[in-house]
Amino acid sequence: MTLRERLHKINQSIEKYTEKPLSGGHRPSLLAASKGQEEAIIEEAIAAGITHFGENRVQEAQGKWETIKSRHPDVTLHLIGPLQTNKVADAVALFDIIQTLDRPKLADALAATMAKSGKKLPCFIQVNTGNEPQKAGVTPEEADAFINYCIKDCGLLVRGLMCIPPEGQPPAPHFALLKTIADRHGIKELSMGMSNDYETAIRMGATIIRLGRVLFGERT
Repeated sequence: MTLRERLHKINQSIEKYTEKPLSGGHRPSLLAASKGQEEAIIEEAIAAGITHFGENRVQEAQGKWETIKSRHPDVTLHLIGPLQTNKVADAVALFDIIQTLDRPKLADALAATMAKSGKKLPCFIQVNTGNEPQKAGVTPEEADAFINYCIKDCGLLVRGLMCIPPEGQPPAPHFALLKTIADRHGIKELSMGMSNDYETAIRMGATIIRLGRVLFGERT
């Protein structure tokens, strides 16, 4: 199956599940998780109409996206992997949206770097909905205070929330929890749903779905 054929199948699912009651009737943006993908494959995805891409590592993204973005300035690049504070300046310079804001030290570093550069990027706060010790993200119990800190104390543009449900658990309760937290703060954007659970995420109101394997195919 080609990338265009896989994309067509995904779009059919998006149309189907956007009609579900909890979805709100809003079509989510498809973010292509392009970690490990070569430039030729990314160019094929852009030619197929995809405009949002996500990378996990700043250094890997620098190696290919500086040239890709020079050719395609309308493409939006999201950071969807953990961000170390010593990579903040590089991340702000390259990416358009940071999806993995998860701790005060990182919020402080992003605020300082953006103020210095004059570039104010939208951010998503990552919530560790499963309270998994090995996973990044602010805990649900700390989320309210952290959201307020990022907005009021740091002056960051918090556009949305993001989560990665625990493997082996039904994702719907985690998506519902993320939406509940977002609703308390009037936050409209929800980045949730990956290759294994994106249909559930759409049904639960996702505004961004992050797709890798189901779009690009199995890695060889």
